[in-house]
Amino acid sequence: MDDRIVSGKRKPEDTIDAALRPKTLGDYEGQERVVQNLRILIEAAIKRSEPLDHVLFYGPPGLGKTTLAYVLGAEMGVNVKVTAGPSIERAGDLAAILTHQRKGDILFIDEIHRLGRAVEEVLYPAMEDFALDIVIGKGPSAKNVRLNLPRFTVVGATTRLALITAPLRARFGAVYRMDFYSHEAMVSIIKRGARLLNVPLEDAGANEIARRSRGTPRVGIRLLKRCRDFAQVRAEGTITAHIAAEFLSNYMEIDELGLDDVDRRVLKTIIEKYEGGPVGLETIAASISEEADTIEDVYEPFLLQLGMIDRTPRGRAATRIAYQHLNIPYNAKPRQENMFD
Repeated sequence: MDDRIVSGKRKPEDTIDAALRPKTLGDYEGQERVVQNLRILIEAAIKRSEPLDHVLFYGPPGLGKTTLAYVLGAEMGVNVKVTAGPSIERAGDLAAILTHQRKGDILFIDEIHRLGRAVEEVLYPAMEDFALDIVIGKGPSAKNVRLNLPRFTVVGATTRLALITAPLRARFGAVYRMDFYSHEAMVSIIKRGARLLNVPLEDAGANEIARRSRGTPRVGIRLLKRCRDFAQVRAEGTITAHIAAEFLSNYMEIDELGLDDVDRRVLKTIIEKYEGGPVGLETIAASISEEADTIEDVYEPFLLQLGMIDRTPRGRAATRIAYQHLNIPYNAKPRQENMFD
């Protein structure tokens, strides 16, 4: 389990404060391309007096997929029912949810890639034909009954698009990728959060938190709350650039690029123990006492995003950027000539 403060995954302490969620697309910061497409989708549906097409959001955790589902509900003036793929264990569970949908309502399914195959089979006709097929009885006397459902919208969210089956993916009319947020968008999100939380925050303090938030709003709000606590105890409550930098660097060990101790350990292992690589993922995992899957799914994506490691056929290698960030002299390895040249 990834329990780091810079993880985009939701944690128990990430209490959902409804006031911090944008209510409309006008309040939503960042993801400009996605927002523009959603405006068109919503306006067209309203003009036709129809429910929205089924929508799928995919991308790393903490980027606002759930928030956008609520925004869609608010913009369309409909109810949003929230569930998650792992929570729907049997086809009957999904059938119970679907029969309570009203016309135009949104069914938001988080981690939709974790739906079971039997559950998906029930979802297909519900999304395509707005019908629910139920088998009554057993054996030769069993019969199939089809219940008509009101037209509703499924909004799915996933961090692993490749794990969604092709038939399910094909039933979504609109598919949008959520990218990491720009620094400017993160500053705006943190300033808005500070206003809603009544936290005194200087512009330079917001900038300092934003640059360490890994382009992820959930991480940014989490860091803002922790900086608020530190400022109230040590600095009369106001978050300045100095307070934010001191707390995040010295206490949380998060550097100016958002790397924490585990990220730096991965890089230093590649550089110092294996001369910059390439080195296999299993070897790195054994060196830092972590699981290989955890490194690949949790730590590696952000390091790849920053361009600090390369994936090669022979393993992972640290780049010049990683050496520079860690203040380690970079010595490019000589090119290995082909012995048959």
